[in-house]
Amino acid sequence: MAAYILKRLLLMVPTLIGVLLITFIVIQFVPGGPVEQLVAQLKGQGAHGEVSAGTEGLYRGAKGLDEERIAELKAFYGFDKPAWQRFAAMLGNYLTFNLGDSYFHHQSVLELVLDKLPVSVSIGLWTFFITYLACIPLGIAKAVRDGSRFDLVTSTLILIGYAIPGFVLGIALLVLFGGGSFWDLFPLRGLTSDNWEQMSLLGKVLDYLWHMVLPITASVVGSFAVMTMLTKNSFLEEIRKQYVLTARAKGLSENAVLYRHVFRNAIIPLITGFPSAFLAAFFTGSLLIETIFSLDGLGLLSYESVLKRDYPVVMGTLYLFTLIGLVGKLLTDICYVLVDPRIQFEAVKQ
Repeated sequence: MAAYILKRLLLMVPTLIGVLLITFIVIQFVPGGPVEQLVAQLKGQGAHGEVSAGTEGLYRGAKGLDEERIAELKAFYGFDKPAWQRFAAMLGNYLTFNLGDSYFHHQSVLELVLDKLPVSVSIGLWTFFITYLACIPLGIAKAVRDGSRFDLVTSTLILIGYAIPGFVLGIALLVLFGGGSFWDLFPLRGLTSDNWEQMSLLGKVLDYLWHMVLPITASVVGSFAVMTMLTKNSFLEEIRKQYVLTARAKGLSENAVLYRHVFRNAIIPLITGFPSAFLAAFFTGSLLIETIFSLDGLGLLSYESVLKRDYPVVMGTLYLFTLIGLVGKLLTDICYVLVDPRIQFEAVKQ
């Protein structure tokens, strides 16, 4: 197992470099980079962000920007060096998690990600826990009652929820319960109220939960179908196996058969995906959910960084997300071995 883990860790290095290299190459051919955007901004033709610090005085009125000023802008953003040198320097910095500084936010990328993280963590963790805690018992109940009216009704409801896009459901929830055309029960935006700092501890908790109801509902509903049906099918597959018939023939109760024998085998596909889903909960951001409910999280940050051609943010967040995804996949494989000792990666013959 140790050899397998070491091999996977070593394979992460070329995978990370390959992902970063492909993205870096694509960026070189994308028009409208930060230099072009700043030139357009200085000329009064509009821009996607505020003027970066240190660029004041580059524009000379009707004379525009001459080649010397353009060269200064390229040097300011680091584009005066060959692409291979910039890529090599970026990889060297990433080894120490120095992700560089944002062109438009005037702070380091790592600090920027940490600032936006609470919003994404709030949405991700609540979605993760509610999905697992609700879908696993529901999936077991559907498997036990396969073909019944309960199974049919619940399948219809969760598939309807799956078919409705999260952003459409979010808008509908705002219209219905956010003071639109019907009831004003929940706030329209943000994680907390304006007077949150003056509240008591219990008041802060309740205010936070009050703000989370609508965005979490819009985010969770679409996740129910996949996890519920996966649980149901996994339990159905185990229930139909021979060892279940043997256990019943020995006189064991249905609960004993289900939770002593079936559960430990059927739960394997769900548990093995737990680490990856848990890590993803910290760093996933839904652009549409965050936009609808005015939540300034990682989804909105990633979208804006692409629009503004904020390359340090694009590459830095890509590096973090890819690294976390690879670690999550490794933890998933380790969980396979821990949950089911029959699986031995070293035993696989070439």
